[in-house]
Amino acid sequence: MRRTEPRPQPALTATDGDVDREAGVARLFDLHYPSMLRLAALLGADDPENVVAEAYYQIYRKWRKMRDPGSAEAYLRSTICNLTRMRIRHLQVVRRNIEALLPESVASPEDSVLLHDDQRALVGILRELPARQREALVLRYWQGLKEAEIAAAMGISPGSVKTHAARGMAALTQRMEARR
Repeated sequence: MRRTEPRPQPALTATDGDVDREAGVARLFDLHYPSMLRLAALLGADDPENVVAEAYYQIYRKWRKMRDPGSAEAYLRSTICNLTRMRIRHLQVVRRNIEALLPESVASPEDSVLLHDDQRALVGILRELPARQREALVLRYWQGLKEAEIAAAMGISPGSVKTHAARGMAALTQRMEARR
């Protein structure tokens, strides 16, 4: 009786789609991570790093289904807005249901060093604005997006973007002038 050698198993290799997906997400990460992190922080995320990581994970999962990989940045921005909004809502519910007060958030050392007094006041006032107004202002003035891009990111009409931005800017101006 002849003894047969076991056949070598084929090595697991990544498909071309996996390589393209990983390269695309890595390129997106290299180009946009700092601005997306800043976006999440300015929108009021309590943990912007986790929000951005979750957004990149979601885009990684859905990469093959994307019709236009060029729209990945817009999809990422929209995902960050949605995740931040969901986390803020979740925290509001949690805060309503707990007896003890949560400790105040502490600014990171980078925030304290980089921001001057007026800038700190502006960011503080920005955080007190309603979520939609804050999102419209951050996407417009910090991210430099156009109304159509903001509308897509927020999931609202361009007219609503104008309304939220105008109301937010009026509130910011009023509060900053009252501060002087």
